[in-house]
Amino acid sequence: MDLGLGPAEWEAVRLSLWVSMWATLASLPFGLLVAFALARWRFPGRALLNGLVHLPLILPPVVTGYLLLSLFGRRGPLGQILEQSFGITIAFQWTGAALAAAIMGFPLMVRAMRLAIEAVDPKLEEAAATLGASRITIFLTVTLPLVLPGLIAGAILGFAKALGEFGATITFVSNIPGQTQTLPSAIYAFLQVPGGENAALRLVVASIALAMLALALSEWFAKAAANRVAGR
Repeated sequence: MDLGLGPAEWEAVRLSLWVSMWATLASLPFGLLVAFALARWRFPGRALLNGLVHLPLILPPVVTGYLLLSLFGRRGPLGQILEQSFGITIAFQWTGAALAAAIMGFPLMVRAMRLAIEAVDPKLEEAAATLGASRITIFLTVTLPLVLPGLIAGAILGFAKALGEFGATITFVSNIPGQTQTLPSAIYAFLQVPGGENAALRLVVASIALAMLALALSEWFAKAAANRVAGR
């Protein structure tokens, strides 16, 4: 579909997709682990973990970005360790944008997967255990296939949230064209210059199209996974 985007606009689209993809892939294993822990385990600090997971939804995004900058900036404690020990710089890089997007999308991802895990009938897992299956085998052959629709939905919702992330990203990694300028940042930048309204509108249309596509894929994959589990 030709939206009439220029090279700089296509670069913002490409970077947004790249950042969102890595944000989703990097957070998916942690999201599944945290969702399983909140759904099944009882341990001290569970309520605190649940609060921390959902904190990005409550805090202003700029606060999250400031905290990330304080921790992972070149003068931050984690940022100094990464730079001095491994030569890795996250602040003002696309990797920092991916980190910010992952954190902002993490609550939506965890919630979708947690609801799917809580919906699994424990008797099915108990039946597998009575047949001698180990916990890992039970998880891989019983639990994971049953929660697959929720896992897919959570991943795509996290991707969609990462695609639209602005406040934390621009605070943490700024708005550098070709390096950290994602779709929302590019829209903001075009609105700050005279005559940039048309370019901003084109990117708004692209953002809506990508978001709708992500939601449609989420529904399709979830239904396909559910049908597969049901044997249809």
